[in-house]
Amino acid sequence: MDFTLRPEQEAYLAELRSFGEKELAPHYRADDLAGTLRPDLIPTMARMGLTGLRVPERFGGQEADAVTTGLAAEEIARHDFNACYVLLDSALVSDILLAGATEEQRARWMPSIASGATVPAVCLTEPGQGSDAANLALRADPDDDGDGWRLIGEKTSISLGMYTPVGVVFARTGGPGARGVSAFFADLTDDRLSRTPLDDLGSRSIGRASLYFDGVRVGRADMIGAEGEGFVAVMRGFDYSRAVIGLMCLGIASAALDDAMAYAREREAFGRPIGTFQGVAFPLVEFATQIRAARLLCYEALALKDAGEDPAVPANMAKWWAPKLAADAVHQALLTFGHAGWSTDNTIGQRLRDVIGLEIGDGTAQIAKLVVARHLLGRSTAP
Repeated sequence: MDFTLRPEQEAYLAELRSFGEKELAPHYRADDLAGTLRPDLIPTMARMGLTGLRVPERFGGQEADAVTTGLAAEEIARHDFNACYVLLDSALVSDILLAGATEEQRARWMPSIASGATVPAVCLTEPGQGSDAANLALRADPDDDGDGWRLIGEKTSISLGMYTPVGVVFARTGGPGARGVSAFFADLTDDRLSRTPLDDLGSRSIGRASLYFDGVRVGRADMIGAEGEGFVAVMRGFDYSRAVIGLMCLGIASAALDDAMAYAREREAFGRPIGTFQGVAFPLVEFATQIRAARLLCYEALALKDAGEDPAVPANMAKWWAPKLAADAVHQALLTFGHAGWSTDNTIGQRLRDVIGLEIGDGTAQIAKLVVARHLLGRSTAP
């Protein structure tokens, strides 16, 4: 197995590192305090190609492979974890469109994703259906003219929900269960949609929101794939994006660990740097080891995606492990700083608040483990 990055990937990472240091890191804490993404963030990321990573070149995108997308997510998350949601949603929706949309639909929707004009939301979770997404309740009722539907119901916990003008909305067009769910590329600027911001512990700038649909119209040309195929489409997309999420979490954990190691070299106690004490050094070494191992698991999943093979097992392993590992690593970094880490002047506390959110979002640890169990044990002998 070749673990060497291609020269163009190395060059791209160096470019992203410089970009992150200059354009992202200085705003990370300020955006959290303001509780909003600054207006120039998305255009700035779009100019770096970060909104169009998975968009084909013919639609103005980078047509990057899955591994390169993951590398970019990890590097961006090191500097501004919350800015990475722009990359994540753009990539996930792009993959959903590539898997299920017609060429005409892709030509309609993907150029604006690549340019950053629209960063689409993924509208799946509902107040009563989070992990049980196959039983979602939001309805798509047939329109009077028979050429479309009216969306009725509520979505919640929608990342970028307060900002985005469009979203992939999953709605019930048929009977119960997964086969009754269809996907629509919907206009979220419709007057019949209202938004309520959620007051969150972390990732305060990403505009997580509840969306209320009171008859928002979608036409037949807005349906992605065939009727009743929406849930299947999003599950395929999640199998890939969960590895990207893993790398987002490892990026922020690596940044916190780097800061803790620098502090351990400089801070003195009992006449010597605290890094010379095993009680300080060994926990940092343990987390550095585990982060490296988890990173390779994420790369394996993305390499399988690029090879046209099923990434479900390593991607879901990465989804339950990497966020938990990252939260634990950032926590240890905070403890390494001691009282200095407890102050809000230090970004370690914000990193901890932010990364915990992805222990919940886009599939809990229990759901990821369930997917893996069914692959390893078989459906008839798994939970």
